[in-house]
Amino acid sequence: MTADQIQILTILAATIAMFLWGRWRHDIIALGCLLACVFAGLVPTESAFSGFGHPAVITVGCVLILSWGLQSTGAVDLLAQRVLPASAGPTMTIAAITALGALLSAFMNNVGALALLMPIAIQISARLKIPPGKVLMPLAFGTILGGMTTMIGTPPNLIVSGFRAQSGAGSFGMFDFTPVGLFVAVAGVLFAALAGWRIVPGREQKGAEGFDTGAYLVEARIREGARAAGKTVGDVEKILEESDAQIIGMIRNNFRVSTPNVRRILQPEDILIMEADPEALSGALSSLGLVLEEHAESGKSTDQSGSDEIDKRSEQQETVLQELAVMPNSRLIGRSASDVSLRTRYGLNLLAISRTGRRSVKRLRFTPIEAGDVLLLQGEPGSLSGFASSFGCVPLAARSIAIPDKKKTMLSVGVMMLAIAGAAFGLLPAAISFATGVLALMLLRVVPLRKLYDAVDWPVIVLLGALIPVAVAMETTGAADLLARSLLDTVARGSPVIALIIILVVTMTLSDLMNNAATAAVMAPISISTAAQLNSSADTFLMAVAIGASCAFLTPIGHQNNTLILGPGGFRFGDYWKLGLPMEILVVAISVPMLLIIWPL
Repeated sequence: MTADQIQILTILAATIAMFLWGRWRHDIIALGCLLACVFAGLVPTESAFSGFGHPAVITVGCVLILSWGLQSTGAVDLLAQRVLPASAGPTMTIAAITALGALLSAFMNNVGALALLMPIAIQISARLKIPPGKVLMPLAFGTILGGMTTMIGTPPNLIVSGFRAQSGAGSFGMFDFTPVGLFVAVAGVLFAALAGWRIVPGREQKGAEGFDTGAYLVEARIREGARAAGKTVGDVEKILEESDAQIIGMIRNNFRVSTPNVRRILQPEDILIMEADPEALSGALSSLGLVLEEHAESGKSTDQSGSDEIDKRSEQQETVLQELAVMPNSRLIGRSASDVSLRTRYGLNLLAISRTGRRSVKRLRFTPIEAGDVLLLQGEPGSLSGFASSFGCVPLAARSIAIPDKKKTMLSVGVMMLAIAGAAFGLLPAAISFATGVLALMLLRVVPLRKLYDAVDWPVIVLLGALIPVAVAMETTGAADLLARSLLDTVARGSPVIALIIILVVTMTLSDLMNNAATAAVMAPISISTAAQLNSSADTFLMAVAIGASCAFLTPIGHQNNTLILGPGGFRFGDYWKLGLPMEILVVAISVPMLLIIWPL
């Protein structure tokens, strides 16, 4: 063993130990590992940050932005309303939402897919009268499994594809992961839906995320051709129950009807007055094809002075949603949105009001505002900040409140599909294709430009950019070959199949304890060296690394999706293995034969 090999292995062992310890964030540890290699002379100074220009890093960042575009425009909420059953039992419902999570995570970031479906899962658990964890854990595992099926579904797939290209064999194609990944994902989803959810510990929810402002009071107009048109009030109320919303009144021809008769037939241009939780607002609107009244009004011509100019200006500027809490000394108290000329003077739309106590009997724009109200406003960020300062309101912390926008939804879906097609059919390299998609989102203003880079998980970007040069150093110093030979001589004893199983199990074990992207970056060069020592196909071993790095089911720290459900599901650290261990055994039992068939040694 040479001095360089001792140094790189020592640094790598210390890095893995730090990952497992969890005292510092993974991007800090990865950056420290890179700098240690630079100071030791293992990575040339001029190549220290070359990893940040690696196509895998660029692709990961772009996919995160495109995924956020699908999320913020309400595209996934609309899909959920169309796909999920309204009145099925636990098995069918859990199967449907888990399969939907797996499908979404194949084409968008799996953390984003889970975040989108978590509120729906919690609503489903309440309807089924089962603990939320019994729906959340199958959903989390399903989104992890779905990410394995395409190159863009999860960072480990992009990483192993990058290492394959680096070895001179070219990168994997978009759907090269699909034959094995899809088989494993389908088996995992079926297991979780048919039997797995029953063995998940049923615990009470420890607490909700963020803060509770109570239900919002909103006005939504029924457009021509909307699903609600022609239905009775009772029919619509049944649909709204799935989104945890209710009708408290309606307006027809400028006349308000409180507690409308359930047999009343709704007509186009009727306005429904509803109560809905903030997180469920998008689903409630999407389920019936409703448009918030302020959106509908802003799309009409108006005789008010200056309104046309504001409408034109608002089309060119980025708009965001902001919740403002009305303070006791606010100048808004006792005044309505109409009184302060909210739209014409400030260019802002009042979309909803959250208030404890009695409900107002007036139209939303004419409702006097009280201390403690929370206003959901839409407008240009600068205008929102100025309005809050002028009227004594406090902006609340940002959270995911999406208002469906049909035009932007279609644009975001179209851009994502074109980007995927460009990469899948080899028209453009993956990084170029998805970067083009991001540029299109920016030019089309599908998402607010000021919020665009908030969608990127920067710690993961730093992790990948820092560890790629370290992985190159492992190869150039011969450390990867040394580890591969040791593995072959002591355990596999020259058997490619046993070596494949070892690579898969070791990768899966590490992924349960440390970041999956870091696991893939560490194990990919080792798997390539192992294949070379055995005169076998490196593709088979790289695919095993991709599967093993994604399948982290034993702990809440192995994958971000596992961590996300920890609080809402009321879970403890030791709860995950009860479903996770059978799931990992199933993955090994299915993936090894499939790897040998699809990617023969």
